[in-house]
Amino acid sequence: MRPEALFPLFAPVTSLPGVGSRLGTLVERVAGPRVVDLLWHLPVGIVDRRYAPPVAEAEAGRVATLTVRVDQHLPGEGRRPYRIRCSDESGAITLVFFHARRERMERAYPVGARRVVSGRVERFGEELQMAHPDRVGPPDELARIQAVEPVHGLTAGLPPAILRRAIQAAVERAPRLPEWLDPAYKARQGWPDWHVALARCHAPEDEGDILPTFAPHARLAFDELLASQLALNLLRRRQRRASGRPRLGDGRLRAAVLAALPFRLTPSQQRSVDEILADMAAPTRMLRLLQGDVGSGKTVVALMAMLAAVEAGEQAALMAPTDLLARQHLARLAPLAAAAGLEVGYLSGRDKGKAREATLAKLASGALRLVVGTHALFQEEVQFEALGLAVIDEQHRFGVHQRLMLARKGDAVDVLVTTATPIPRTLLMTAYGDIDVSRIDGKPPGRKPVTTVAIPSERLDEVTGAVARALEGGARVYWVCPLIEESETLDLAAAGERHADLERLFPGRVALIHGRLKGSERDTAMARFAGGEAGILVATTVIEVGVDVPEATVMVIEHAERFGLAQLHQLRGRIGRGDRPSTCLLLYAQPLGETAKARLRILRETEDGFVIAEEDLRLRGGGEMLGTRQSGLPDFRLADPAAHADLMQAARDDARLIVDRDPELRGPRGEALRTLLYLFERDAAIRLARAG
Repeated sequence: MRPEALFPLFAPVTSLPGVGSRLGTLVERVAGPRVVDLLWHLPVGIVDRRYAPPVAEAEAGRVATLTVRVDQHLPGEGRRPYRIRCSDESGAITLVFFHARRERMERAYPVGARRVVSGRVERFGEELQMAHPDRVGPPDELARIQAVEPVHGLTAGLPPAILRRAIQAAVERAPRLPEWLDPAYKARQGWPDWHVALARCHAPEDEGDILPTFAPHARLAFDELLASQLALNLLRRRQRRASGRPRLGDGRLRAAVLAALPFRLTPSQQRSVDEILADMAAPTRMLRLLQGDVGSGKTVVALMAMLAAVEAGEQAALMAPTDLLARQHLARLAPLAAAAGLEVGYLSGRDKGKAREATLAKLASGALRLVVGTHALFQEEVQFEALGLAVIDEQHRFGVHQRLMLARKGDAVDVLVTTATPIPRTLLMTAYGDIDVSRIDGKPPGRKPVTTVAIPSERLDEVTGAVARALEGGARVYWVCPLIEESETLDLAAAGERHADLERLFPGRVALIHGRLKGSERDTAMARFAGGEAGILVATTVIEVGVDVPEATVMVIEHAERFGLAQLHQLRGRIGRGDRPSTCLLLYAQPLGETAKARLRILRETEDGFVIAEEDLRLRGGGEMLGTRQSGLPDFRLADPAAHADLMQAARDDARLIVDRDPELRGPRGEALRTLLYLFERDAAIRLARAG
């Protein structure tokens, strides 16, 4: 049960004063649905209203708080704005308002009255102006107006003042909680208590107070990291104590498949296979992450593990996040498994009728030893005769709960998770704690390097000319756009419009694929492209992972400057999969910022995904790193794995020590740590601690 002290924090945001259902929807969009989400929505900037010079000395471009006398109203006519002339002993300033109503202006700014106004001062010719002051009031409100205001991330329709008041109310509602930090470490860091740290982060006094290195922010970041690492350590302890089952195959099926392969395994593929088989042969359950760059040959390594499970008399399942990916795995695995005399079954949510029933019956009876599928594999009606290995592909698309559901389909199931997104070592530690990792370096033999060229988008005609020449030579071309339809706010090429443009140039030879298409329509488009009927596939980033057409040798990425390094690398990995030279053209809009320039330069210089991942972390910081959807990393609200790398290591060490000394969290500090786990919604870890 969640501690009663935390109940107010897990109430809906609409329980806060002034936040009704309409505003609640907007607050939820920007921060989250509960009061606690507002606590984690830290300021991203400040507005300092303490600068209060005489009018004549006010600097243009700065926010100033001025005490003035109202001299004259000049109502606007036609498109001219409403203006109010004001002054103090030193000089004059004009307040400017667009679409203002005279009666309202005269009530707020009576001629002859003194007013405090705060806003950005600008110079228009020789005249000082302030357009739409942010704050206005009588002189006795000077102290209230002349303050430092936090600036938060917003969404359309949500006034900043309303969000600020809601956050302030959330902070006031936050209870005083028992201290969960080690006292000596806390004192050494010079950190305040949790509630004080929270209040200080939400009331910054200068620019330094919004940095991740600000002591109160660092303390909150450490709390979040400690909760994450403690939960991981409790999970790992449970897994290590849970009995496994040694799975020792005789190698006959693996030998048959290896003999059918047109290549030999690379040294790093073989090393990964050996590490996985050693885990499977041990009496404890396997939980291993297989990291392999795009096109490095993870599927073959996973197949070797699946065959070892079958040799040991059990079944193996491979789960992929989308129907498209799962079908690609089936296409790769089925002919290889056939060389060992094995059938590979298939299950997805789209399967219906007799074919599905037949697959379910064969899995339950054990007649089917290998199966590939989507999340449909862990549905209740799917029963295995003896599931021994679950392979979770692109694991970050699945929650822990879904992975556990598949693992519970058998007795002491070994779990192998894979990702084509190389994750820097520091972030691996954050996401997985002490998980065992196998890493495939480099590409399989015969793969040609990809030439990467950055081209300004004004030279689009040259690119379409190059595409025409590539098509004449028998190549196939991916053309990636970041959006599906024109956005009014972003000047981005839309996949639909680009498809129409290219269809005019290359009639009948252009297919389109994006996330909003029905599954059957996507399958048709992919089949046209894979079969060669369509020479160009216009796509959004749905092709980022897993799409495998060896004949595709050209990749055009529009607005490459808008993508992260890791995503660009993933997209580029769709080409260079055959034995022909390949080219990736990065189209960018000018002018390029420094970070975008660095990204494109790194892409041109290296194809090593692990180098690229480290550079991405350096350039973007952990908070933005890869995007949680791509990387599989926890979605941290307070911690930045790049800025708080030292705290991450400290949290990891502290969590290990806690679990060694008090694995059930029963001691005095343990009780406080339970509150921490509930606060950061790592409740499942408490059940693990209780279960030992």
